[in-house]
Amino acid sequence: METKVRLCLIGTGRAGMIHAGNFCTNVKDGELVAVSDVDAQKVREAAEELGVSKWYTDYKEAIRESGAEAVIIATPTKFHCDIAVYAAEKGLHIFCEKPMAMSVPECEKMIEAAKKSGVVLQIGFMRRFCEDFVRAREIAFSGEIGEIVMIKSLTRGPSTPHEWMYDIQKSNGPLAEVNSHDLDTLRWFSGSEPESVYALGGNYRCGDAKERYPDFYDTVSLNIRMKNGMIGCIEGAQGVGYGYDARVEILGTKGMVTVGNLQKNSVVSCSKEGMKGDIVESWRNLFEKAYQEEDQAFVKCILEHGKPMAGGEDGLRAVAMVNAGNESIRTGKIVAM
Repeated sequence: METKVRLCLIGTGRAGMIHAGNFCTNVKDGELVAVSDVDAQKVREAAEELGVSKWYTDYKEAIRESGAEAVIIATPTKFHCDIAVYAAEKGLHIFCEKPMAMSVPECEKMIEAAKKSGVVLQIGFMRRFCEDFVRAREIAFSGEIGEIVMIKSLTRGPSTPHEWMYDIQKSNGPLAEVNSHDLDTLRWFSGSEPESVYALGGNYRCGDAKERYPDFYDTVSLNIRMKNGMIGCIEGAQGVGYGYDARVEILGTKGMVTVGNLQKNSVVSCSKEGMKGDIVESWRNLFEKAYQEEDQAFVKCILEHGKPMAGGEDGLRAVAMVNAGNESIRTGKIVAM
């Protein structure tokens, strides 16, 4: 008899609908049975689009009554902790999109709730499931480029943030919303933890936010000293306009590895006007397969009682670096981890 994990999506935004679509079509061991969102019209439309009969505006009701065995949390970050803890208490497995939460204590609360109930807690660091990133890490760890000394990782998004993201107290800023993947990549590629961070940020593209949200930054640079001596350099930007840009460079004592490409494909056209190629428009295009792989891995962990590749501790470490980076921007000082 075929066994499928029954899932409920909480939060029907862009990331949530990607996961929901995967569980409806691409993940053979998962079945989406319900969706939840505080916006009644939005959740009705999502349910209709996904072909799901059950929809809720109250996540607690969805968790209690939908018959789901697991939840996909894709709401704004400030709600992650409460939803995850409630789901764990009701015995549901948890897939939580990044950033994991707003603070380290919230992350710890989520981890403890999951452990107490014996449920899977996986964080949405999909780059760990991207073939190119996996291969780059294998090369770096093989010794081919010598000893790793520096890792640079950047993410730049084409669009300006939603207004709620302007409030650093509600979103933790671009370091969380944009660079969580880079921070996890740094830990994953270095095999180490941060010792100290120093960050600079500025608002260069979001003029409408400057008066009401003076602390908001749309561009950030974060330098990190890792405990094993490696140097980390993280860069993030929102509203760049030209496309979705995600790249990593691993520098060793004998060479380097790069991964990520702004070009959508290898086609380049040439004319008297110059050379041009197609650009990646969105993270949804660049990491489409990685999202499918991480969703499949989540249900596999549930069915096989396995350990997720990106778990609660990984989410906590990224949040700790975000908080330290924001403190450094605010104070202008190096922050010890």
